[in-house]
Amino acid sequence: MKLYTSPGACSLADHIALQWIGAPFEAQIVSRADRKQPEFLALNPAGAVPVLQSGDWVLTQNAAILNYLADKFPDAGLGGDGTPEGRAEVNRWLAFVNADVHPAFHPLFGSNAALGGDADAQSKELAKQKLRGYFERADAQLAGKDWLTGSRSIVDPYLFVVTQWAKKTGVDLSGFDNLAAFDARMAADPGVQAALKAEGLL
Repeated sequence: MKLYTSPGACSLADHIALQWIGAPFEAQIVSRADRKQPEFLALNPAGAVPVLQSGDWVLTQNAAILNYLADKFPDAGLGGDGTPEGRAEVNRWLAFVNADVHPAFHPLFGSNAALGGDADAQSKELAKQKLRGYFERADAQLAGKDWLTGSRSIVDPYLFVVTQWAKKTGVDLSGFDNLAAFDARMAADPGVQAALKAEGLL
């Protein structure tokens, strides 16, 4: 398996999951410029990471890759507790991070820069307020738990990644003690540290 990833992008979640799984893989670090090249666009016409390549088969989209890894390597225990309900809980929270939290960062990453001036500033402030609400939900879900769904799963690396984005973009995470404990636990994890080091983030 070969994972195409960019430092600190959402693909870091897949990189961490692969570290946890322990199966052989290669991490190919690609820059924003690399993702515009014909060779990369042949793998993913969207010019985005993550991309997972296994032989001639290529898979894109973060949620799809994370679910594939959970199903491909069930012994790693990243897909839930083995029950349909447990699997559904993993997918519920994966959808929350992928479809709610991740897109809410777009104004903070410059997507609304064309608005200019006060409109851009207002857009960013609204995004931060919305994101604080999402992280409040994650903090509540983590109460009494080490991991978001109770057992370590594919959701946890993704939550870790967006938490790093929140800290870098000035989203207020004050008072979220459960989330802070989760973040510290993840940062100390050997698999997480290996992925961060490989992407030049540690």
